Amino acid sequence: MTYQEFLELCDEDTLAEWEDGEIIMVPSASERHQDITVFLTVLLRLYVDSRKLGKLYNAPYQIRLESSGREPDIIFVSNENLTRIKDAYLDGAADMVVEITSPESMRRDRGDKFYEYESAGISEYWLIDPIRKQAEFYRLGEDKLYHSILTDTEGIYRSEIIKDFWIKVSWLWEEPLPSVLDAWQEINKS
Repeated sequence: MTYQEFLELCDEDTLAEWEDGEIIMVPSASERHQDITVFLTVLLRLYVDSRKLGKLYNAPYQIRLESSGREPDIIFVSNENLTRIKDAYLDGAADMVVEITSPESMRRDRGDKFYEYESAGISEYWLIDPIRKQAEFYRLGEDKLYHSILTDTEGIYRSEIIKDFWIKVSWLWEEPLPSVLDAWQEINKS
């Protein structure tokens, strides 16, 4: 099956990805997964939009890579790459991708997707694991491989792709999650 056939067959309400010509069905997300996704999406969108840095998308928007069509939880496309945006998918690499893992997606997010995103040239990959309360951040090096980037001593991760954006990783594990507005105001103070 071609990617175009996949797009025609699966509408935006179908939770599926395209891999090597096959449809891979994806189960719906847990409440915690959704909470973290919405928190990060709104926070990143406020930041990106206020600084006119590009566009932010979330699932079910697809990324069409060489041999797959993936549906990351969050996608950032910088102004330099806006021409890749199509109506139903991004044609090629995003600048940054965020995946919030689930027990079902763990192997795929750390395995196939990790290597696909790396080989496609996605500059920054965030892997958020709400069950283990771990956040991993990867940046594409000059060697075209992902390198793990640690948070600073205060537990803050600073994005290289989204200029001057940072996040306190501990926010992701708070229950309930902090107010997006409070987090936004704290980021803007610095």
